[in-house]
Amino acid sequence: MSLGLLVIGLNHSTAPVKVREQVTFPGDQEGRVTRDFADVPGVEEIMILSTCNRAEMICLSDDPEDTRERLIQAVGAKHGVDPESIRDFLYIREEADAVRHVFRVASSLDSMVLGEPQILGQVKEGYRRATVVGATGPILNRLLHRAFFTAKRVRSETGVGAAAVSVAYVAVELAKKILGDLQNKTVMLLGAGEMAELAARHLAGHVDKPVMVVNRTYETACVLAGQLCGCAAPMEKLEDSLVGADVVITSTGSCDPVIVAPGMKRVMKRRRYSPIFLIDIAIPRDVEPAVNDIDGVYLYNIDDLQAVVAENVGERRQEAIRAESIISQEVTKFMDWSRSLESAPTIVAFREKLEEIRTGELSRLNGKLSKLSPEDRQTVELITRSIINKIAHDPTAFLKKMGSRAKGSLYLDTAQRMFKLDGFSPDQEQEDEPAEQ
Repeated sequence: MSLGLLVIGLNHSTAPVKVREQVTFPGDQEGRVTRDFADVPGVEEIMILSTCNRAEMICLSDDPEDTRERLIQAVGAKHGVDPESIRDFLYIREEADAVRHVFRVASSLDSMVLGEPQILGQVKEGYRRATVVGATGPILNRLLHRAFFTAKRVRSETGVGAAAVSVAYVAVELAKKILGDLQNKTVMLLGAGEMAELAARHLAGHVDKPVMVVNRTYETACVLAGQLCGCAAPMEKLEDSLVGADVVITSTGSCDPVIVAPGMKRVMKRRRYSPIFLIDIAIPRDVEPAVNDIDGVYLYNIDDLQAVVAENVGERRQEAIRAESIISQEVTKFMDWSRSLESAPTIVAFREKLEEIRTGELSRLNGKLSKLSPEDRQTVELITRSIINKIAHDPTAFLKKMGSRAKGSLYLDTAQRMFKLDGFSPDQEQEDEPAEQ
């Protein structure tokens, strides 16, 4: 039996940042975008996962091949891009491969920074939004809960997350590599979201000067600056703040560049072209690429961090092998469960037939049983139900177990023939079996 499980997406491994930023799903806090995709014909269940490094849809469909194409077209329409321009960057996973992909993503084995802990929270948030708008069902619910369980196993049973790093951590490491000691440098955070907070935590022990925090919501900037014993500035003062900064780490939720070439030219003139390092870890990008052409400006985006990432993950690769083994175990368990779903109708029909026999016999003996007191009639009901349950227990357990195996359909077919379930009759059996020669 095919589940119809499908994953379509792109990530840091398959698409450059200029492609990824075209198909992000920012600001879908209410799940409206998820709901829109849930209405695509053929989609039975769906959730969207959108992070700095990936945008993907996990869905269940009664016709995965047709639904796959409809979803690609829907992504193009939603973002106003030609689907053909992104098709070559997409990965498509189905069935067990889709299960493995989801488990690897949740366990941070598919992240730019192997073992980074933020992705699990992002997967949970995407799942939460999908459940709020009713876009998930029994299959995705089971899949995501097993993904969370698998991620917990990987985290607790391996060292893949030991001294876990994040993109924000790597950004700080890059700043240190570029400038050396950051203690006498002025660092500015542009944005006060999750990634900016992570960068701030990593920066805390490396700078002596107050960290500047600039954010569109000034009150939010003040809160983060207070945690860092730093100072805050509103977005209107961005150019003034840039004049006094040595390193700028940007991570806003803006859909458009916040630092653009004309404004940066004014800043550099005021700085007398003193070097400034801009590390843009936002998707979509906060800094216009043309800014890198200005004298004295050194711009690094999220793709540039991969070289630093490679250094940080080397020691985790051995642990990742153990993690992959755990994931393989959990994929097998999930696929066994999915195949066991095929046995459910047969088990239901079997138990219904036993109940039909039980009630039929009680009805046939109703004349004799009518002489019993109500209490005795209730006792007979309980005894006969107990007998039926005990008779059904072992066959039910057997069908559940064997139904999850590769040849489970053979056992189900035998049970249907043996107990004449689902309308099966002896005449059909003679028709199905080849005549003896």
